[in-house]
This record gives sequence, C-alpha cells and structure tokens, in this order.
Amino acid sequence: MAAQNPSPAATRRSPLALAVLALLGYKPLHPYGVQRLLKEWGKENVVNVGQRASLYKTMERLTAAGLIAVRETERDQQYPERTVYELTDAGREAAQAWIDDIVRVPRPEYPEFPAALSFLMMLEPDAVLAALRERRDTVARSLAAAKQGVADSRQYGLPKVTLLDDEYLVAVTEAELRWIEGVVTELENGELTWSLEELRPFDETDTDTETAAAAG
Repeated sequence: MAAQNPSPAATRRSPLALAVLALLGYKPLHPYGVQRLLKEWGKENVVNVGQRASLYKTMERLTAAGLIAVRETERDQQYPERTVYELTDAGREAAQAWIDDIVRVPRPEYPEFPAALSFLMMLEPDAVLAALRERRDTVARSLAAAKQGVADSRQYGLPKVTLLDDEYLVAVTEAELRWIEGVVTELENGELTWSLEELRPFDETDTDTETAAAAG
C-alpha cells in the first residue's frame, strides 16, 4: 500500500512555512523567488530566510503534505532549472487556519534574551552593566531604523494592514529599550547589585522547604 501524505492539520507550522504559503497564495514562485520577495517586502525581520537550505526543506515538507505543488519547471540558458511551486486549496485553508490560531491564542515563546536574564547572577554587576549598555545602543539603532522603515512605507501609500508586523516590532522594541534603560540606571546608581554570597542563603531556604515538603 502506498504511503499517505500527512494531513494538513498535522503539518508542523513555522513562520517560514507560513510565509511560503502566503507568498505562493500571492503568485507561483520558485524557492529563490520566495526568498527574494520576503526580503523585498521587508519580512526578514519576522521570518528567518537567511539559510536557503531551510527554505528548500520547508518547501519539500509542504509539498509532501499536499499544501503546495509543483506547477512547472523553468528552463533558461542563463540560469539552472528552477522548479516553480503553487499553493493548493489545502495549503490556502491551512495558511488561513494557522494565521487565525496564532493571532487568536497566545502561546509561550522561548527567546534567548529572557533565558539569559534568568541566570544573570552568574555575571558580575559591572559585566552586566557593560553588556546592557551595548545592547541598549544596538536596540536604539534598530528602533530608529524600524521607525524609519515604517515612515518610508507609509509615504509609499502602503495599506496599514501590510505594516502591522512592522508597527508591532516598533512597539516591542520601544518597550525593550525603556526596560533596558531602567535596569542600566539601577545598575549605575547601585540600586541593583548582587553577589553569589548574598544569593546562596535563598538557595538554602528553597532546599530546606523542599526537604520539609518531602518529609511531610
């Protein structure tokens, strides 16, 4: 018996997979065209398209799931053969369902920065201050560039719905910058400081509590 394709509902979604479905809903494209269009539309800020190998693997997975299909193979003397893909009806339904679910239901995300913050006590306060100052400057530059990008897009007359992701990133980046500036101020004036010696009693308290709970 031939193996059955996985159902669209069981297909693992990702930002890149969603982007592929959305762009192929716009028009049939080959993988390079998908990558180029994502960059032209400025979506590399929300979708990682840096590795073309990941894009090819994603498109192979979506093809196996029946969400996209091969439309044709382009042949040109100036370029290698290029396989052009198109969105299937199942792919359109999956993309719409993914977008609705992602927007509707908040889910835990695990970025690296909060993970590093949770173990910041492993560094000395001075080292943290230097690192956060550098991050503050980088985030400030990113924020300025993002605001300029939104302003430029508005000048081109792009509909607001096409800029919601950019506006969201600006809002999130502004919030991060304000938070970093606040922590930097606390470190600079000595309000925020620590040492492993000061933290160790809290670890012992937690251990005693766990031991008592287990005994009880």
